[in-house]
Amino acid sequence: MLSSATSSQQSPSTQPDPQRLLKIRHTCAHILAMAVQSLFPETKVTIGPWTETGFYYDFDRPTPFVPEDLKAIQKEMRRIIRANLPVIREVVDRDEIRAEIEALQEPYKREILDGIPADAEITRYFLGSPDTGNTNHPEVEPSLIDPVMVSTSRVWWDLCAGPHLNSTRDIHPKAFALESVAGAYWRGDETKPQLQRIYGTAWENPAQLKAYLELKEEAKRRDHRKLGKELELFSIQDNAGGGLVFWHPKGARMRREIEDYWRAAHLEAGYDLLYTPHVANVDLWKTSGHLDFYRENMFDPIEVEAQQYQLKPMNCPFHVLTYQNKLHSYRELPLRWAELGTVYRYERSGALHGLMRVRGFTQDDAHVFCLPDQVAQEILAVLDLTEKILSDFGFAEYEVNLSTRPSKSVGTDEIWQLATEALIEALDAKGWDYVIDEGGGAFYGPKIDIKIKDAIGRLWQCSTIQVDFNLPERFEMNYVAADGSRQRPIMIHRAIFGSLERFFGILVENFAGNFPLWLAPIQLRLLPVSDDQRPYAEETARKLKAQGLRVEVDVSGDRLGKLIRTAELEKIPITAVVGKREVDQQNLSVRSRHGGDLGVLTLEALQEKMQGAIEQKSAF
Repeated sequence: MLSSATSSQQSPSTQPDPQRLLKIRHTCAHILAMAVQSLFPETKVTIGPWTETGFYYDFDRPTPFVPEDLKAIQKEMRRIIRANLPVIREVVDRDEIRAEIEALQEPYKREILDGIPADAEITRYFLGSPDTGNTNHPEVEPSLIDPVMVSTSRVWWDLCAGPHLNSTRDIHPKAFALESVAGAYWRGDETKPQLQRIYGTAWENPAQLKAYLELKEEAKRRDHRKLGKELELFSIQDNAGGGLVFWHPKGARMRREIEDYWRAAHLEAGYDLLYTPHVANVDLWKTSGHLDFYRENMFDPIEVEAQQYQLKPMNCPFHVLTYQNKLHSYRELPLRWAELGTVYRYERSGALHGLMRVRGFTQDDAHVFCLPDQVAQEILAVLDLTEKILSDFGFAEYEVNLSTRPSKSVGTDEIWQLATEALIEALDAKGWDYVIDEGGGAFYGPKIDIKIKDAIGRLWQCSTIQVDFNLPERFEMNYVAADGSRQRPIMIHRAIFGSLERFFGILVENFAGNFPLWLAPIQLRLLPVSDDQRPYAEETARKLKAQGLRVEVDVSGDRLGKLIRTAELEKIPITAVVGKREVDQQNLSVRSRHGGDLGVLTLEALQEKMQGAIEQKSAF
C-alpha cells in the first residue's frame, strides 16, 4: 500500500526539528560570511540562504579559496559560535542603509537593496550588538561571552528578512561543517561576475551531523554518474554540447526493457500510444502559451523555408492537435493517450547534473481527455497505474502532495472546485496520506505530486497528475455533448516516471547498480575455465538467448578467480562456472549475487528459475 514517506529511520536523538534547522542554517550562513570577511577583509559579500541540507554563501574574492582556507574559516566560525554573539534584528531606513553600504564598498548589497520594493520593510541582522560592543545584550549571559572574541572581532551585519536564532551560541560548534567550494554566477546569470560559493551543512547536534555525513558517503557510493561510467551504461558527451545523453549498449538494453514494460502496462490500462514530432512551427507554441510562460527554458527557433520551427519542450500541444484532428462525441470519452516523447529544454550549464538535469530527455507523457463527471474515476485509475508501475520497480513508500489553486489562475471557481474535489476523492479512495499545498497548483489547474523514497531514505520527485483548464480553452477544444451542444473536455496531464533519464538515474542510485534480474543489462555470465569449455558455454548461451534471456560468455581467457572478480565488479546478477566436470555432466555451477552459491543446476532448471524470477520481478 502506498503511504506518506514522512517517517524517519533515525533515532529520536537524531530527529531534526525543521523550523529550528532552518534558523540554524540561516544563521550559519551569516556566521560563514562574518568569518570570511574577518579572515579575508578584501572579500565582497552577496547572498547566503539556507538549503535542504545546510547553507551556502557567495563571495567575490580576487583569489580562489583553497582547502586550507576552508579549514581556517571553519575554525573562525567555531570561535564566533562560542563567543555567544547576540543575533539582533533591526528595521532600517533605506537612505541610511544605502549610505552605510556605500561606505563599506559592498556593490552587491547595494544591488540587493535597490531591488527591494519601495513600500517594503527593510531589515538587517547583526551578529553582535551594534550598541554595546557585544557585551550587554539582555539575552546573553555575560559570563558566557568570550573576551578574546569580543576584542578581536568587529560587529557584522547583513541585509536579511530572517528568520534567525537569538545567539550564535544556539548553534552546536560541532554540529556543522564546511563541505566544498564551487563557482556561481551572480544572480545565476552567465553575463554577470563569477563568484565563489562555499557550501556547508548544519544540524542541531553532532549525532545528526554524523548521520548526514554517513548518508552523504553512501550517496557518493551510489552516484549514478560514477556507476553509469563504471558499468558502461551511459555517458554525457561534452563535445556534443553537454546535457545530452548517450546510451551505451548495456544502458540501452535496460532502457528498452523499461520502455517495453511501460508500453505493455499502458496498453493493459486502456491507453493508446502516440508518436509525435520533435519540432513544430513556432505558432503552435504561441497558441499553447509556452512562448509567453516558458520562453527562457526553450531553445531558440530555427528557420526553415522562411518559417520558424521550435524544438518541443512539452508533448501536450501535440496531443491536443491529435485530438483536434476530428470532432469527438461524448460517447468516445475518455480518451487516454500516452507517449514516450523526447523533449528539449534549455538548461544553463551550471544546472546540468548527470541524468537528473539534462537538455534532452524522454517524458513518459500521457493525457486523458474526459467529461467533467469522469475526472475522479480517471484520476483514481491513474493512481492505480502509478502504484503498480512504481511498486514493480521496487518503490513502496511515497510522499504525496495535493496542490490547490494559486492566486493567479485561469478557469472558473466551479471548475476548480470540481477538479480539486476529484483529486481529493481519488486520494481518499486509495486511502493514501497526503499533504495539502495551499496555492501551490499550476495556474491552469490543481495537481498531485508524488515523491518516491529510495533505499537510503531520500525523496525524489517523479510522478505528477495535473488537471488543465488552460489548453482546452486556448485551442478551443470541443466535444459534442449529449444535448448536441459543443463543450470543452477536461484535460489531465500525467507522468509516472517524470523523465525516463531521471528515473533511470534514480534506479541506478536506489539499487546501487545491483539491479534486479528483470532489469539487469546482463542477467547471466558464463565463465569457461579454459578454452576447452568455451564451445559448451557458447552453445548454452545461444539456447538461453533464444528464450529471451540476456546472457554472455566471458571470452577474456583470464584465470577463473579474475573472471569471478570481474563479474562481481560489473554487478552481474548470476554467474555460472563452466569447467570440465560441467561439460561432462551437461550442467552449470551457479552463483547468485543475491542468494550466494546455488550449486549445480541443469540448463533447464536454471532457465526455469530465471524466468520465474523475471516474471515475478523478484530477486534471484
